[in-house]
Amino acid sequence: MKDRFASESETGRWHTLLDRSGTGAWVKALGPDHAAVWAAGGGTLLVTFEQAREILTGATAGHTLAAQLAEPAGWSRLTLVAHGATWFRDAAVYDFFDERVDSEFFDAFDRVVFYGAGMCGYAACAYSVVAPGAAVVALAPQATLDPARLDWDRRFLMARRRDFASRYGYAPDMIEAACCAAILYDPAQTLDAMHAALFDGPNVMRLAAPYCGDALEAHLSAMAVLPELIDAAGEGQLTAEVFFRLFRARRQHAPYLAALLDRLDKSGRTDLARGVLRHASHVAEHEHLTGARTDLDRRLRRHRPDVPV
Repeated sequence: MKDRFASESETGRWHTLLDRSGTGAWVKALGPDHAAVWAAGGGTLLVTFEQAREILTGATAGHTLAAQLAEPAGWSRLTLVAHGATWFRDAAVYDFFDERVDSEFFDAFDRVVFYGAGMCGYAACAYSVVAPGAAVVALAPQATLDPARLDWDRRFLMARRRDFASRYGYAPDMIEAACCAAILYDPAQTLDAMHAALFDGPNVMRLAAPYCGDALEAHLSAMAVLPELIDAAGEGQLTAEVFFRLFRARRQHAPYLAALLDRLDKSGRTDLARGVLRHASHVAEHEHLTGARTDLDRRLRRHRPDVPV
């Protein structure tokens, strides 16, 4: 069944394109900049926050990430979509969640998982308060962009003009009722690590994912870690041990090895670089990666001769 809009008169062109984003779902416009995509399934609900451009022009072939993660397990799914860098700070989004709370929507599910990355990770944390006991998985989320709370993150100057001080505002406070909140980040990304440090409640797991840079979601997806992580959250089995076991897949992930090699090369750690090169050469031969494999092969060819493969 094709997705249908709840109110087509309110939709713009991007909403119309979003109409093709999956099957068996409805799409509800939440003003000009947001939409909700809902599909019923089993007793576990996955709530994701995603950007329209990623859905419509990314590698997901016009489907929401929630559809890819939830449908194989038969879960229900709800996606909040933003058209632009809104951080989901909009009264229409507040009202949407208020209505779900008033109707006891989330109470109908055995388990609820909130997920997002970056801006969407902030929203996953902030809005998880509507479903006490939910699990939260957030990749490199911002805690807030409220200038009154922090003045050290200058990356999102336009977004700082939005209201982060009112309802659903400060993400670390909003996850206090979650059963667990996994905050993943690359420690070398200083600002991401500083935001992660603000999530410090007893239900928080700060999980370091080094050498992933600012593309953490892409790396975890390519390593097939992200679906397993979401599955673990939906089964009530998300722990730090589970994440680090899954993250061992990085040892066969060419982009991770390339980043590690680059760090070792720059720091002059020749012996370690030699070991990585030997392992990376094997991965480059057998890993079914295209762009990453090409980049790694190029590194192997141009590496200085005193570190033999």
